[in-house]
Amino acid sequence: MNRTKNTEFYKQQIELEQEIIQAAEASVKRVKNILVKELILGISQDSKKHTSILKGISALREKSTEGIRLISEGEREELKQSIETHIELEQKAIDTYRLLLGQITDMREKMLLKTILKDELRHHVLLKWLYDVIIKDLTLTEDDIFDMTWKDAIWQDGT
Repeated sequence: MNRTKNTEFYKQQIELEQEIIQAAEASVKRVKNILVKELILGISQDSKKHTSILKGISALREKSTEGIRLISEGEREELKQSIETHIELEQKAIDTYRLLLGQITDMREKMLLKTILKDELRHHVLLKWLYDVIIKDLTLTEDDIFDMTWKDAIWQDGT
């Protein structure tokens, strides 16, 4: 796909996800069963997440200033601490769900808890990826700036 087709594809997908959100939310307005209602609203939340991710991809593809801005050292430290904490919390949730699944006998309940566990496992992998790739690769250090500015510069005295 070329850039124009990709841009159009992401735009169409964002619109589709927004339609899914509207349909899901409209479908549960009168539903009394809390489990059914929350499961459908959970799907809506996933579509909201998909919309956010697609918007981020679109910004990167369009090379907009907001989309490709490097992360400063200060932002990096703040994000690093936050993501490290989030990774620990996700691991705790994974461990707890695994333990709980071993104790549950109701197959319906077990299926729903497995769904949550799969989400937690995906979150954990994504957070580790963000930590390794985004935090490390998009951080612009003072040394990087110095190298970009002066590495190939010819000094006034010719050296």
